[in-house]
Amino acid sequence: MGYVEQVLQPGETVRYVTGVSWVGYLPGLLLWLLAVILLVEIAPWRASAGWALIGWIAIAAAFLAGAVLLIKHWWRRFAVEIAVTNRRVLYKEGFIRRHTFEMQLDKVESVEVEQSALGRLLNYGDITIRGTGETAEEAAMIDRPLDFRNHVTAA
Repeated sequence: MGYVEQVLQPGETVRYVTGVSWVGYLPGLLLWLLAVILLVEIAPWRASAGWALIGWIAIAAAFLAGAVLLIKHWWRRFAVEIAVTNRRVLYKEGFIRRHTFEMQLDKVESVEVEQSALGRLLNYGDITIRGTGETAEEAAMIDRPLDFRNHVTAA
């Protein structure tokens, strides 16, 4: 059972759920692709001893850095929940140490969406939810941010 299901009030229903976009996997995957290209093109086993060591170090570094980025993004996707119910906006980030944000829909002044050109093509972006008063919460690299905004601002 996720955070959103745990905090639903009686009579409250989930209207929309989104999360962190898959696009965050791209840097790690590109590093893995670089490791494969280095393995095939440099072919450390055919180079001299000095260059072979440098080739193996470069391949291992690209592979390990890619693995770290992939695991880091997987964990972020696992640990972030974002939902819109018929009463409020819910945002949870973290697993052991947790940051949550909840705002009643009638207290939302605006939802700002920022998308780069790549973000528009791959349907991800950053959102800022502004509430009455000084309240503002940001969430980065959210999947389908315009759909999220539409569900928050729909009456």
